[in-house]
Amino acid sequence: MGTGGRGGLRPGKGSPEGVTGGKGNPEEASAAPTAAAAAAAASASCQYRCIECNQEAKELYRDYNHGVLKITICKSCQKAVDKYIEYDPVIILINAILCKAQAYRHILFNTKINMHGKLCIFCLLCEAYLRWWQLQDSSQNSDPDDFIRYAKEWDFYRMFAIASLEQAAFFVGIFTFLWIERSIATKKNPNFLLLLKALLLSSYGKLLLIPAVIWEHEYTPLCLRLIRLFVLTSNFQAIRVTLNTRRKLSFLAIVCGLLTESAMVHLFQTMEWDVGSDCADYKSQDF
Repeated sequence: MGTGGRGGLRPGKGSPEGVTGGKGNPEEASAAPTAAAAAAAASASCQYRCIECNQEAKELYRDYNHGVLKITICKSCQKAVDKYIEYDPVIILINAILCKAQAYRHILFNTKINMHGKLCIFCLLCEAYLRWWQLQDSSQNSDPDDFIRYAKEWDFYRMFAIASLEQAAFFVGIFTFLWIERSIATKKNPNFLLLLKALLLSSYGKLLLIPAVIWEHEYTPLCLRLIRLFVLTSNFQAIRVTLNTRRKLSFLAIVCGLLTESAMVHLFQTMEWDVGSDCADYKSQDF
């Protein structure tokens, strides 16, 4: 566990993979800064965030040579800028599962994680597999030809395309609402690229869809609803942390995304593309 920024920090101890260690050297600080160094320092000031108050920080820890490191204290809240840099990854994961804002700020602002695309594809594959499994399970027929027909790869690809379009509709609804709200309120558009990465990372709860398939069938609808609630809660927290906005605004953004996604689900059901079983229930739940 960490020392909370008040003691020495041994390099590498408990630091999760991907943490970008902001450093400061007292000897270099005494040198007269050039124009280029000043510009670099101004750019570095936006590199990190305090996980407690969300204020910008130039560094996460300071290196005093000989392996002696000390966590930087935030000038605004007088707390450690990022206490999680000396925590075990398991502790960080548990805090993220509990939807703590500090853990989300650490992951989104103070680490370099480049797995957004891979995580998104894997989550969509999990959802597509669940839909394909329910499509196959919804047609109980002893005819082997019928089973082979439902086992075709095209069915799985179709479910993957539907899941991708519904996910895209959910994000478009959120981005549209936030773009309109920010344009009216602050005349400034939010950082949609950072928000997209945050939403993709916060959708990791969809990985639980695979264990839901393995469990008893009669418990599957309840598991799907709980997973859906957890994913939406994570998305809500990701929006609030990324934009540093109010809970009410984040909630309205999620609702707008759900409405857009529900319209897409209804369109697919009208076209008889989607599955009319538990999976449709999972996508159309209003929380």
